[in-house]
Amino acid sequence: MGEVSLYSVTEVTATAPTGPASQPAPVSVNFSDPSLFDWLLTATTEDVDALPFGVVSMALDGTVERYNTTESKLAGLTPRRVLGRSYFSAVAPCMNNFMVAHRYQMEPDIDATIDYVLTLRMSPTKVRLRLLKRSNVRQMHLMIERHV
Repeated sequence: MGEVSLYSVTEVTATAPTGPASQPAPVSVNFSDPSLFDWLLTATTEDVDALPFGVVSMALDGTVERYNTTESKLAGLTPRRVLGRSYFSAVAPCMNNFMVAHRYQMEPDIDATIDYVLTLRMSPTKVRLRLLKRSNVRQMHLMIERHV
């Protein structure tokens, strides 16, 4: 495995619909963006798939509802194998611990970034995780930033 570089903020430009006859307006969002949760609420599948980091959106019980193309490619799991399954018990049991899954269960509101090491189906891989959850929204999000 190659050297692990220092983390950096990566930015992507996606488009957001602005109406049937108007031009799409550019939207910039990155892993550390404070408005990422709000952006995810209205982002299209294409916009989320264009992000350079993994996105896993789950129902409050941990069932995967959105799994972007970036995460699918980097994890080697197709959306068909992931969508509708329990993320922490069936897809990524390496995150079924007090640092990740337990926080989603216990904390009503989360916006936390943690350094983490993924170990399932691969050699240990250093990543940054961003956990997002709001008590007034029925979906929670996990972002995974790898450096390959």
